[in-house]
Amino acid sequence: MSDMSPLFTPLRAGNLMLPNRVLMAPLTRNRAPADGTPARMAETYYAQRASAGLIVSEATQVSPMGKGYIDTPGIHEQAHADAWARIVEAVHAAGGRIVLQLWHVGRISHSSLLPGGAAPVSASAVRAESKTFTANGFEPCSPPEALSLDGIARTLDDYETAARLAKAAGFDGVEVHGANGYLLDQFLQDGVNRRDDAYGGSVENRMRLLREVVERVSSVFDPGDVGVRLSPLGQANDISDSDPEGLFSAVIDMLSGRGLAYLHLIEEFYGADTTDADRDMLRRLRGRFDGVYFGNGGYDGARAAAAIREGGADAIAFGRPFIANPDLPERFRRGAALTPPDQDTFYGGDETGYTDYPFLDR
Repeated sequence: MSDMSPLFTPLRAGNLMLPNRVLMAPLTRNRAPADGTPARMAETYYAQRASAGLIVSEATQVSPMGKGYIDTPGIHEQAHADAWARIVEAVHAAGGRIVLQLWHVGRISHSSLLPGGAAPVSASAVRAESKTFTANGFEPCSPPEALSLDGIARTLDDYETAARLAKAAGFDGVEVHGANGYLLDQFLQDGVNRRDDAYGGSVENRMRLLREVVERVSSVFDPGDVGVRLSPLGQANDISDSDPEGLFSAVIDMLSGRGLAYLHLIEEFYGADTTDADRDMLRRLRGRFDGVYFGNGGYDGARAAAAIREGGADAIAFGRPFIANPDLPERFRRGAALTPPDQDTFYGGDETGYTDYPFLDR
């Protein structure tokens, strides 16, 4: 049996004190009602997984225009915050820690999901060759409009309001979702960002929106309670950059020195090919960050323990394994078999495939 002890060494990430290094990654499950208020069954779902060193909540839209998939939760109304507060209370009562992932999908959306059938917004009017999940199933994303400067100002206000609601709900912190080809990533990467104003062109300009979002969120939460998620490999949602290492080196340098809780990199997107050159680039990038680093993608328990032991990461976030194994840390500790997830119940539905997976001792 592999030595799993590195997974169970406590870790301080900014202000967050983590009892182990097996983290629950954000997982979209599409079980919120249409108004974006988290369902009551989410209280059980998250509390069941409270043994994670840290739970990062499912991606949660900061505004009605930030929604990109049917039945995803929001954090832009008091009713949302009230429902999230019950979830946070359940996690805390079970001994866990939870941060809320703040999300704006940008162009990865469909007009049927947006207020008044509006067009999605993005850095530029470049349609995504991607699909999103609507009431009709998976449909091609709608053509976007370039976000105006006034729209950018409103979006920054939306992030700050969302952070205030998250703080009122009692979250231990927030994670800014700058990954996977969503809005902040669309501003970062020049495959989408064709702007010629202060938010486009140079790397400094393209990372301005992410910087301003982090600053606004850090005006609500202490920076030591704020994490940032990035995906430098561009493996999702038709995102790309002409010089990804140059871009993300600058982004990580910008994030360093701010006293943030952590940097969370997606090292491998499920189903995508990751080359040795990709892995070499990721090693160089994560070495630039001056704080705690969370790895994510393609890990099992043994690989996670080895990465931590060898200094490749401080902790590892697991997605699919946590869906079917609510007691994942204990399974790793004992070397127990993992329950395979039922992919047919990943998105939408009721408690089936959500809160009914078995525990080792129950």
